[in-house]
Amino acid sequence: MARRAETIELAVLGLLHEAPMHGYELRKRLNLMLGWGRVLSYGSLYPTLKKMLRASLIEETLSTKTPGTPVSKRPRITYQVTEAGTREFERLMSEVGPTAWEDDNFDIRFAFFSSTDMEIRLRVLEGRRTRLQERLERVQSQLSLTQKEVDRYAAELQRHGVESVEREVEWLSGLINAERNGVPQQTSNETAPAIHGAPSTKPPATPAAEQAK
Repeated sequence: MARRAETIELAVLGLLHEAPMHGYELRKRLNLMLGWGRVLSYGSLYPTLKKMLRASLIEETLSTKTPGTPVSKRPRITYQVTEAGTREFERLMSEVGPTAWEDDNFDIRFAFFSSTDMEIRLRVLEGRRTRLQERLERVQSQLSLTQKEVDRYAAELQRHGVESVEREVEWLSGLINAERNGVPQQTSNETAPAIHGAPSTKPPATPAAEQAK
């Protein structure tokens, strides 16, 4: 739970770094980032916002007018990042270590990659690729031992999980090469796997993708 709260905090700082937002817009944008399987409730969002307010990472203002919407009779709370929040966001985005390339944090870090320099992006991408390659090696070494013990549906689920991780490793390799060559990576919906926290037209991943953990 603590790690999820930290992930939400980083995402909030990143979104408010772009522009002030009210709670409804924040929740909508966060749900798009976190992905189809992890809908964020107000019960999870507002405690994080209150914690960030106490830490002076963000501040709130009351307004009866939100850009692009009619004037409201009821004041609406808008959140914006403070100078301390901006410094904290920059610090978090510059950190490089195992937590930066684990599933939840990697998704959020990737969404805000434009806020980091190439060296940091490369280290996070390479760390993520190495982490997934370790998963693949571990799972593939177990597959031959379990194939005779499971039915064809369970075996198919295992195969799907391995293929999902293989696709992400290939995608990461393309991104790493593009970063090194200074060329923007262009991918299509057919070839680019969805990261955990980004919208995608690809069918939802099954629990088998987690077998490599």
